[in-house]
Amino acid sequence: MLWVFTQNKNSLMNVKEVTVKGRYIEGVVDRGFFNEWSGTLGKYESNERALEILKQISMKIEEGNGSSATFTMPEK
Repeated sequence: MLWVFTQNKNSLMNVKEVTVKGRYIEGVVDRGFFNEWSGTLGKYESNERALEILKQISMKIEEGNGSSATFTMPEK
């Protein structure tokens, strides 16, 4: 289970998947048969920076050894 504080600190989201789309990082909250519910976790200056943050999220999940993890999206 992954909990993420959004970049603007207005939401704490329980996400099932994290995806980089250009400069944006999105979190999938739920999926239906034809629908997907997602939200923007953060927007960064470049795709490269977004990918760096995705790697940080991955490392945080690995540190949790299968238990719940919480990650706060960086400001920049």
